[in-house]
Parts: sequence; C-alpha cells; structure tokens
Amino acid sequence: MIPILEARGLSKRYGPIIAAHDLNFSIARGEVVALVGDNGAGKSTLVKMLSGVIKPDEGQIVHAGQEVSFSSPQDARSRGIETIYQDLSLAPNRDVVANLYLGREMVMQGWLKPFGFLDRNAMVQASGALLRELGAKINSITGVPVGHLSGGQQQAIAIARAAAWAKDVLFMDEPTASLGVEQSQAVLHLARRVAEKGVAVVLITHILPHVVEVADRVVVLKQGSIIADQPAAETDTEQLIRLIVGFDLNRVRPNGPAATA
Repeated sequence: MIPILEARGLSKRYGPIIAAHDLNFSIARGEVVALVGDNGAGKSTLVKMLSGVIKPDEGQIVHAGQEVSFSSPQDARSRGIETIYQDLSLAPNRDVVANLYLGREMVMQGWLKPFGFLDRNAMVQASGALLRELGAKINSITGVPVGHLSGGQQQAIAIARAAAWAKDVLFMDEPTASLGVEQSQAVLHLARRVAEKGVAVVLITHILPHVVEVADRVVVLKQGSIIADQPAAETDTEQLIRLIVGFDLNRVRPNGPAATA
C-alpha cells in the first residue's frame, strides 16, 4: 500500500533526553495502526511531530508523497490530519451539533452570507447524517449539553467531529482509557468505520486486547525507538507484553514452563 503519511528518520531531544530516535513510520489510507509501548516510549512524541504540535530535530515528514513541515497543529489540519486527545476538547455546556461544528460553523448562503448568520438547520442535518454514517448511537443531538452524555457518547462525538475534517489521517490518543467494555467496543467500531471511509487511523493505546481486535498493524516503541512493526493478525497480547516490558510471562507464572537460558 502507498503511504499517505510517513516519518523518515524523525528524532527529538530535550537536552540530554532522547524522546525519539531515528523513527521510520508509515500508514496508508484505510489502515488502522496501533502504537503501543510503556510510558515514555516515544508514542506521544511521534504523534506530536506528525500532527504539528512539536517540530522534529532531524528527519522528514512526507504527506501524500510531498515533504512537509508543520509549524502548528493548524498546518496539519489544513492537510486533513486531525488528532483526538484524551481531554476530547468538547464544550460541555453546548449540544452535539454545536460541538461537531465548533470553530467551523456553517453560515447562511446567498444574500445573508455577508452577515455571518449561522445555518443551524444545515448543521443539524449534516450532524445527523455524519453520526448515522459512522454508526454512532446518540439519541438527542440538539438541546442536550454534551456534558450530560456518557463518556462513550462524548468520545463518539469527538471522533465524529475529527472524522468530518480528517480527510487523510486521524490520530486517536487513548480513546478507550476511561470507558467500560460496551462503550469501548462502540468506540473501536467507530475507529474501524472511519478507516473504511479511506482515512488512515493511528491508535495510541495501553489496552492491548484492543490492538489485536481493531488494528491492521501494530508498531511497538521502546525508549524512543521502534522495536517492532508487524501485522496485528500475527500478534498476540503476550507477545506485545514481552516486547514492551522485556520479559516472558511464562517466566513469572507459577504454573508456567521452566525458564530457559
């Protein structure tokens, strides 16, 4: 598959601390890639470089075959690259429609356009269509503040908003971290639906069963370097634990086979 976004030899240092070293990463349209690793492994640093939050000290970023340099997240968003962070960045006192179009409101056309009046009806219709397309189950999209909705529903709104503008790549930072089993399944389903629309989805997670369940490929980082990049179908949770923490579960299980040298 032809990559839509690539990192070529990206490195980032903070004084003596090497946050990322010579990272080579790529993702294609419609692909879900999971980034896993312990805290401080370099996952967030890689995503922040690719989404314009920080600038790499070395290396190149290639988007749609063109080398690019992002000075800010706005630069990345202008190229169809969106990021959902753990805080979701929702306005809790506003309803679903207002949040989906927050900062990107639709205005009346025709002779009313110069006055900047919001086209609320158009936003309501477009919001409903988007949520139906993604299979997001939210009963009321108008009149109910999103702060009154469940955590899973709020996550769905954040995903839908990003998916509406993510033409090429969507980064999802721990999207199921604080959710229950049913809500987590719904969010993973949304991630897959976004990928089916042709968007490349990068999933950062510590919940390893989710990696095997939803990802096409898994990339493991450790101490700022990529130590594995392989199909998720050929990966299991125990293998990921061995890669991340550096020991074999069988060595510490009371009933496991004897450790070998």
